[in-house]
Amino acid sequence: MEYVTRCPSCGREYDDPLRFRCNCGSPLDIPMQPGEFRREDLVDTASMWRYVNFFPYIEKRSIVTLGEGWTPLLRFESNVYVKMDFLNPTGSFKDRGASTIISAIRDRVTGFIAEDSSGNAGASIAAYAARARIKARIYVPASISGHKIDQIMAYGAELVRVEGSRERVSEEAMRSEQGKVYVGHAWHPIFRDGMRTLAYEIVEQLNWTPPDRIYVPVSSGTGLLGILEGLKHLGGPFPEVVACQTEVVSPLYHRFRGEPYTPPERLKTIADALIVTKPPLLDLMVEKLREMGGSVEVVGEEEIADAFHQLARRGIFVEPTSAVPLACYKKQVEMGGVDRGDRVVLLLTGSGLKTTPSIIKQLLS
Repeated sequence: MEYVTRCPSCGREYDDPLRFRCNCGSPLDIPMQPGEFRREDLVDTASMWRYVNFFPYIEKRSIVTLGEGWTPLLRFESNVYVKMDFLNPTGSFKDRGASTIISAIRDRVTGFIAEDSSGNAGASIAAYAARARIKARIYVPASISGHKIDQIMAYGAELVRVEGSRERVSEEAMRSEQGKVYVGHAWHPIFRDGMRTLAYEIVEQLNWTPPDRIYVPVSSGTGLLGILEGLKHLGGPFPEVVACQTEVVSPLYHRFRGEPYTPPERLKTIADALIVTKPPLLDLMVEKLREMGGSVEVVGEEEIADAFHQLARRGIFVEPTSAVPLACYKKQVEMGGVDRGDRVVLLLTGSGLKTTPSIIKQLLS
């Protein structure tokens, strides 16, 4: 098994797949070399594991799969495509990261795995742990309820409610215990490494010709960083990757522009999967975006709602979060920053069936 991570802050390297951060406290990164991707190394299977040969630290016999990946790339308008990643097994693009991390560490777990998420990542980790017959403990804020919590519990994971801030939930999940292996999506480099399969699929489904732009909704940053690393591995020319956030929760937008950001005291947004105000990968996102020539855009609640309805009226029912990329694209076209002739891919990350009834009611009223 070949595996190495590097700290982007101090440069220290590690070879332990269970380690999720450096001794200096920074998140770890799995370095990719540009242009090492070879089409002849693809495997003939209709899942993300057609790219298994680009994950040298995973043994094929250990792969834990529910058939994730190779989701449709659907033409939405003449030159605009939507990557239907909400059609993954648990209804979320997070299945790519969950399948990767569980496959990589399954033989090292003697007790249980721990994740901190009340949303799609928690449900995904719970599902793949169940598939691998590994005990899972999912830490969530005490006040959380809804379809995603029901989904986590249905998979048989232990649910631990934690009083206090979102940061407090993470601290509890990371706290060392006998037999615990932390696999938190916001920190673990293997989880986000699985997300680079998105870049491979998008480019392959476009007959190996990269689009001009890819719009990605961003909260913790796993999908964004995965796509950037996948594109880097494929080699140029690189599309412009546009990180999409809401006006309510926009730490990346402000950090990228060098502006101060103060999160609201009360988070209220229909894009309820984009609520991480202090992502641990924030500096890494800025660094990678600049390295790859990416950008950041924000949109308001009305713009998100309009995009949600536009998708739904075309038969595509997604979480409002997944409407944020379309809203950002429309905003940039209207402002003259994007040519309507550019070939564009919008990443749709979560199923509308997972949206809380109160938000759906708000959108349909």
